[in-house]
Amino acid sequence: MNATRPQVAPTLRTFYTLVLTQTLSLIGSRMTSIAIGIRVSVDTGQAAPLLLVAFFNELPPMLFGSAAGVLVDRWDRRWVMMLSDAGQAVGSLLLLASFLSGSFQLWHLYVIVFLQGTFAMFQSPAEDAVTSVLVADAHRDRANALKQMAFPLAGVIAPAVTGLIYPAVGIAGVVAVDMITFLVAVAVVFRMHIPQPPPSEEGKAASGGFWRELRGGLAYLGSRRALLGLIVYFTVFNFLLNGPLDLGIPYLIKITGSESTTGLLLAAMNAGALVGGAAITLRRKTWKRINVFMPAFLLTGAMFIVYGTSRSPIPLAISMFWLLFTLPLGWGLFTSLLQSKTPPDMQGRVFSVFSQLGFVASTTSFLLVGPLVDRVLEPAVKPGWAFTPIVGDQPGAGMGLVLVVVGGVILVMTIVTYALPVIRRIETDLPDYQV
Repeated sequence: MNATRPQVAPTLRTFYTLVLTQTLSLIGSRMTSIAIGIRVSVDTGQAAPLLLVAFFNELPPMLFGSAAGVLVDRWDRRWVMMLSDAGQAVGSLLLLASFLSGSFQLWHLYVIVFLQGTFAMFQSPAEDAVTSVLVADAHRDRANALKQMAFPLAGVIAPAVTGLIYPAVGIAGVVAVDMITFLVAVAVVFRMHIPQPPPSEEGKAASGGFWRELRGGLAYLGSRRALLGLIVYFTVFNFLLNGPLDLGIPYLIKITGSESTTGLLLAAMNAGALVGGAAITLRRKTWKRINVFMPAFLLTGAMFIVYGTSRSPIPLAISMFWLLFTLPLGWGLFTSLLQSKTPPDMQGRVFSVFSQLGFVASTTSFLLVGPLVDRVLEPAVKPGWAFTPIVGDQPGAGMGLVLVVVGGVILVMTIVTYALPVIRRIETDLPDYQV
């Protein structure tokens, strides 16, 4: 008797192919970011230009993210993803031309990353919305886990590959690789068949002109307090998370006094993110998603406190591993929940609102935390200062205080939010939308 292999649904194959190509494109983008960082740092010796690069790249989704969601819901989402990758490839081509011609100036970079950020703001809501029509709800946690794992995977691969090829090909060669990954993504998506979302009553009621559809997406969230409440929770969480996490390298170097130890600790952090993404698949179907990711974020808060008070490599590694372990787990499960509770033909708008608020929160966090640490907290550290019993009085103690306070706020915020009955009952009170 011949054993038969289990068949993979065509839409699942399409999804896996999409994730693979977008991960490849993400690796290319990370490589370019690293190469630009090296080039600009060597040329200017300043950190401000790199901060401006990040700012101009995130400015379009901060300003226009919700508007992009209307177009994601209006247009064929396959073409939206192709347009996004193609537009970013054009940006890479312009950057390559600037370097090869020898006329590169910093303002070229700012204009190009703004252009790429404009096209990129369509990518994430389109991918999240496409996942709903390609993957059934029973498999969606695993699907979103794979997407979450792409970011730490690119964080591991891109620096290694860039370090190998940058001395040989320079920044122009790295940008060329990035452009090729974008073009590969366009070619692969062009050959895909991605079903259009079925029309819903909510989508029909919110259809009409551009502004009516934009207001319709906001009204949908406004009429569902639990969903809106969780989006606000994640927005505040984003604000608390991103600036303090960005302190990792300077904090660890000051605490350990070793670049090699810092590198190993950052590797432990990336390993936690990869394992956390994989752990989503272990959720039992009888467990509600809310009852997994909210307790996971309690662990996030606790690990921030351990991270901010630890002084030796082992507790630092343990806290950093578990800190990053919780993030893809929580984000992946909330993405699945949002997909199941939002009509497929309105998901572009809903995910764009979520994404826009996240960009505003994370950028504000970056802008505030740096000056707070450099100008206020670290200069205030001295023997016997008020927080010595908690974080010590060594260099880096000011950053440690930020981590401890953030951990405490996350714990309190999560306990209060999770205690609300409307939040705990969200998966039973709100209907699921099946594709």
